[in-house]
Amino acid sequence: MTDSIWLHASGLPAEAAGLMSTRAGGVSLGPWASLNLRPPGLRGDNLDVPESIWRNQQRFAAALGGAKPVYLDQVHGTRVVHLRAGETPVDAQGRSTEFWQADASITTERGLACTVLVADCLPVLFSAPQGRAVGAAHAGWRGLAGGVLQATLAALCEAAGCKPSEVTTWLGACIGPQRFEVGDEVRIAFGAEPGDPCFRSVATPEGLPPKWWADLPGLARRRLRAAGVQQIGGGQWCTASDAVRFYSYRRDTGVTGRHAAAIWRR
Repeated sequence: MTDSIWLHASGLPAEAAGLMSTRAGGVSLGPWASLNLRPPGLRGDNLDVPESIWRNQQRFAAALGGAKPVYLDQVHGTRVVHLRAGETPVDAQGRSTEFWQADASITTERGLACTVLVADCLPVLFSAPQGRAVGAAHAGWRGLAGGVLQATLAALCEAAGCKPSEVTTWLGACIGPQRFEVGDEVRIAFGAEPGDPCFRSVATPEGLPPKWWADLPGLARRRLRAAGVQQIGGGQWCTASDAVRFYSYRRDTGVTGRHAAAIWRR
């Protein structure tokens, strides 16, 4: 399900809700136009106007049914943090002042939204049965190959007391298989053999190293299914192909905003 501003996570239990922002509906200008959500306190993001980011974050938070988005300092790793009320430092205006260095989070509490930031990497949202626990993971190719989805799933199942086969997942927008060109090191990292449908060969001049079109959502679905997940939705949007709706780090050569994907217990 989509609208002009949000991608709504479909298929989740009624007790959970999730969405992903597009680049629409904010106040940032220039290459960050318009709903750039990356907190100004994170590394390397000192170009967009902090006040614009804060206003954008307020608009995003207003769409979360009263849940507070908890942003992470993402490092393309596999660490999962368990969010609990009172453990997310904010200033007097409600702005986050510290960030856990992690690429995924889960929670069993209402009022908190597990949130990841992306601009080509794949956001994956998780819900246990009846929304007893929810989680969000940031899956670039390094984190995906390293096991961030499996780590998030394991933490969620432990917290909710459920099996992977009972978990519902939803994939947000990321760079698509027609635009994600990678080197052979990425194919090797996934243990993919020649002919693997998630890696299509790119025509390159003779003598140059091989290149591949990688299917990030396809690789995520494969890993989730191998871990026992049966309910997997979403994953049909390409950030790099739609400059009107989405930021893309690769398309915009690194000078771009960030979307957020969040999930919370109703």
